[in-house]
Amino acid sequence: MKLWILFNWWSVIKRKTLSLKSWLVFGEMSGTSGLFQLWQVPSSSLFSGCSKLSKDLYLVPARVMYPMSCFRKQMQTTYEIVKGSYVSNPQDRQENKEKLTPKVENVGAFQKLPMVMPSVDILHSALRKAKRVSPTKGIANAAKRERNKGAKQLDSLMKELAVPLRTYKENFPNKKYLHPYERSLIELTLGDGNYEDVLGKLEALRKKVVSVGKEHASICAKSLSKREAEERLNEGLKRIQEIFDRDGKAVDELLNIAKTLRAMPVVDLETPTLCLVGAPNVGKSSLVRVLSTGKPEICNYPFTTRGILMGHINLSYQNFQVTDTPGILRRCDEDRNNLEKLTLAVLTHLPTAVLYVHDLSGECGMSPSDQFVLYKEMRERFSSHIWLDVVSKCDLLQASPVIFTTDDCNADNFELVRYRKIGPDGALNVSVKKEIGLQELKKRVYELLVSQSERIRKQKSKEEGLEVSI
Repeated sequence: MKLWILFNWWSVIKRKTLSLKSWLVFGEMSGTSGLFQLWQVPSSSLFSGCSKLSKDLYLVPARVMYPMSCFRKQMQTTYEIVKGSYVSNPQDRQENKEKLTPKVENVGAFQKLPMVMPSVDILHSALRKAKRVSPTKGIANAAKRERNKGAKQLDSLMKELAVPLRTYKENFPNKKYLHPYERSLIELTLGDGNYEDVLGKLEALRKKVVSVGKEHASICAKSLSKREAEERLNEGLKRIQEIFDRDGKAVDELLNIAKTLRAMPVVDLETPTLCLVGAPNVGKSSLVRVLSTGKPEICNYPFTTRGILMGHINLSYQNFQVTDTPGILRRCDEDRNNLEKLTLAVLTHLPTAVLYVHDLSGECGMSPSDQFVLYKEMRERFSSHIWLDVVSKCDLLQASPVIFTTDDCNADNFELVRYRKIGPDGALNVSVKKEIGLQELKKRVYELLVSQSERIRKQKSKEEGLEVSI
C-alpha cells in the first residue's frame, strides 16, 4: 500500500516537471511575444485536448504551440533581448530620432511668430487673476482658510506669469532650424547672438518666477495664524512682482524682435525673383519703382536702402518678385557693414536673377574704376546666377568718360577703358528721369525672369526625382 502511494506521488511530480518544460519550450518557440499571443487565443481553443494533472495545472499539447508561432510572424517586433534586457531595435530608434529631430523650416517662419504682450500687461493681468482666487470651500478654521487662499493665490500668480513665458520660448523658432536666408536676416538685423540672448533671459525669468512662487506658496501654507498667512502672502506677491519688474524687460525686447522680424519681406522660393545689385546711389531704387509695385525711398545719398525691400512685377499676366538691396562697396567681406552683408545673403541663399546697375556719370560717389573691380568680383562670385547689366542715368553720360583722381588711368587695361565709356558688354542704357530705354528694360527683365522660372522648375523636378529614388 505504501509503495503504491509513493509511486502515485512520483508520477504527479514527474508530470509537473513535464508541464514546466512544456511552458519553457512554448516560450522559446514563441519568442518574447508568446505570453501576449497566449492571452489573445480563446481559452476554448487553447485548452481543448489538454490533460488536466491537478486542480490548477494543465499540460499544453505540442500541437497547440505551432499555430502560435505562425501568428507571431504577422506581429511587428519592436524590441529585442540583449544580455537579458529588452532594448528597442536600431531601426525603431532611428525612426524615433527622425520624428523628434526638427526639420529645417522653409521661408516664412517670421510670419508664424506668436503675438507678445508687453511685460506690464502680463504682470497686471496675472495679479488681477491671482487676487480673484478664493480659498477651498468647507474650511471652517480662519487660519487654515487664509493660508489655503494665500498658497493658491501665489501658485496662481506664478502660473499666470510662467505660462506665457514658456509659450514664447517654445513658439519662437530655434535659429539653427531656420532657412539660411532667414538665419542671416536675424544675425544681420538683430546682431549676432542677440536673438538667443533674449530667449535665454526669458527662460531664466520663467525659472526664477516658478522657483520663487513655489517657495513662497510653501511658506504661506505653513503659517500658524491668519495674520501670519496674510503677511506671507503679501511678501510673496511683492517678491514675485519685484522679480518681474526687474527682469521683465526681456519680454519687451522679445516684443521688439517680433515686430522687426514680422516686417521682414517674405520671399516665395518658387516664384522667380529679380534682385537689383550695385554700388550705393546708382539708381537701383528708382528702377524698382519703375519695374514693380515696390516703393522704396529715393534720396541723393549713399545707403538709402536700409534693408531688403520687396515688390512684385506683373508682366504678360505672370507674377514675379523683385527685391531692392543695399549698395555694396569695394572692400573685403571682413570690412563690410551689415547692410552690405544683407545683399550678399540674398545672393547666396536665394535663387534670384541679378539686375546689376552701373553708374558711370560720377553722381553715385564711387569711381567707375572701383565699380569695375567690384563688378568683376561679384560676377565671378555669383557666376551661377542669371545676369543682366544696366547702365543707369545714361542722360548724364558725357562724350568723354568721368575720371576720378583715385582712378587707375592705366591705358593698357583695355577692358577698364571700355567699361568707363559704355559699361560691360551687352549692358542696357536707361534713364528713369528721361524715360530712356525703359520699355526695352521691361522686355529684357521679362525674358530674364522666364529663364529663371524655367530653371526653378527644372531644379524642383530634379529634387522630386531624387526623393522618389530615395
